[in-house]
Amino acid sequence: MGLEIEIEKRLRGFTLQVAFAAECEPVGILGASGAGKTMTLRTIAGLESPERGRIVLDGRVLFDSASGIDLPSRARRVGLLFQHYGLFPHLTVERNIAFGLRHLAGITPEQTAQRAARQVAEMHLSGLERQYPGALSGGQQQRVALARALAPQPAALLLDEPFSALDTHLRSQLERQLRETLARYGGVTLLVSHNLEEIYRLCSYLVVLDKGQVIAGGAREEMFHRPPNRTTARLTGCKNFSRARTLPDVKCQGRDGCKLVEALDWGCQLRVTQQTPRAAAHVAIRAHHIGIEASPPESVAGTGTAAENTFPCWLADSSEAPFHATLFLRLNGPPATPADYHLQVEIARERWVALKGRPFPWRAHLEPDRLFLLPD
Repeated sequence: MGLEIEIEKRLRGFTLQVAFAAECEPVGILGASGAGKTMTLRTIAGLESPERGRIVLDGRVLFDSASGIDLPSRARRVGLLFQHYGLFPHLTVERNIAFGLRHLAGITPEQTAQRAARQVAEMHLSGLERQYPGALSGGQQQRVALARALAPQPAALLLDEPFSALDTHLRSQLERQLRETLARYGGVTLLVSHNLEEIYRLCSYLVVLDKGQVIAGGAREEMFHRPPNRTTARLTGCKNFSRARTLPDVKCQGRDGCKLVEALDWGCQLRVTQQTPRAAAHVAIRAHHIGIEASPPESVAGTGTAAENTFPCWLADSSEAPFHATLFLRLNGPPATPADYHLQVEIARERWVALKGRPFPWRAHLEPDRLFLLPD
């Protein structure tokens, strides 16, 4: 039956107004810092009480302001994994895991030990049962915290930035283990994370919060490939936006259903295939969807419309990482300063090494199918 939540809670600077539903597929919650993501989890877990609304989990009412229902956290069957784990330093691994079982009705000490032992085995913690948290690595502590959250067999599992305190290697290992765990787990899962790749790999559905409001929700692919608004596009990693004006009296040549859009901040006209029922206020494209080539042909020497969405460009600045490079490009003319650029482009380091010695102008290609239009 899943989770249904519709609540309001006054916070500093805004009112949290959240409404969405979740079933057995993991749901990722995206939002800027302070958007209300963690507070949403805390209200579901019973650590905070909304002023108004209703929370229902598998048909059980956890909170209902109209009826005066507000179950304590221990009665909600909700497991919460904190950002910094929240392990009890004076308890051993096995006693930390068993801690959440102490309030379950009808469970015997033997059953408690069996459940704790099962979690030790599933989380690959064998041999550490009598260790204290201070003797464990960050990854081991994270697995103990997840085991503790799962031991009571909760109907919902809430994960608040579960890998944020770990290094890159451990994050990869534990993300893989979490995928295995969620495949076995049959309840509702909500994951808060700022890591876009992590949330994309782990979650099938996304909810986007902005200043306490749900501004978007839908299937993962739709949210990443066709975001409904600029905030969702930005939160899912898009770097390039321009104010846009549709040219209604100009028809595209050679493509059915495309429209011609003037990108006001980029100084160019673009063919765009996306159909939108609302007037477009912005056009956007992701940094890794822009193609870059050297030695532009004569067809791009002017405004760029002769070759479909291909424009002469000059490098304003660059930033190198171990495996990729970020380029800051200005279209249709050289930049005056490093900050004088239109587009941010990400390419593989090997491609950057081959490109950076070539003379300007280069050419930038913005594939019509990769551009998306956004309302104001």
